[in-house]
Amino acid sequence: MSTRERSWPVPVALAALSAIPVTVGTLRLVQLAGGPSALPADPRFTGLPLALVLHIVGSATYALLGLLQLVPRFRRRHLTWHRRAGRVLVVAGLAVAGSALWLTLFYDAHPGTGPLLYAVRLLVASAMVAFVVLGFSAVRRRDITAHRAWMIRAYALALGAGTQAFTEGFGQAFFGTGELRGDLYKAIGWLLNLAVAELVIRRPGRGRRPARGGRASRSRRAALVVQR
Repeated sequence: MSTRERSWPVPVALAALSAIPVTVGTLRLVQLAGGPSALPADPRFTGLPLALVLHIVGSATYALLGLLQLVPRFRRRHLTWHRRAGRVLVVAGLAVAGSALWLTLFYDAHPGTGPLLYAVRLLVASAMVAFVVLGFSAVRRRDITAHRAWMIRAYALALGAGTQAFTEGFGQAFFGTGELRGDLYKAIGWLLNLAVAELVIRRPGRGRRPARGGRASRSRRAALVVQR
């Protein structure tokens, strides 16, 4: 099996998870801007609340740009793009996490959710800020391994809404509904994403061989391009 054939399931799976929150967020923005209401109205938001707009736009940017950043084949072939997009992703990631804290602390909770989800959202948003900052700090000191690990963790948290569509759907089907159960279904979505992220981070590389001679020199130069 070729490298291309082995690598395609990962970006496809990430794109599928990204599509859920991006689509819902886009429909919500259209609704808030006065367009057709494809989603149930949310009485907590009127007009175009800055925190929600920032969260939706930041999430879409982070999900779509991050998808390409995490595809090794694309990253290796477009190192300059990877570096420039990475700067945008740092800003977008902080915007996503910061607006999530803003929405949690200063807006009414969504009906049907409880204190568990409130606490988990504060924890997840704070953790994402920390992961993005640690990832940026790692690449500044040229620690690519740590940079990759922290950014994968941050991206996993950012895609929590996509996984929650499944954990809530299956959870309600098999275990029923309720405030505490709903909070747990959402928390499990984030935990699943982090678990998968850790597996990806700790998985040994397949088919990687130490570079030799001129090839090693080119690899070092390429790494320096990514790190700047």
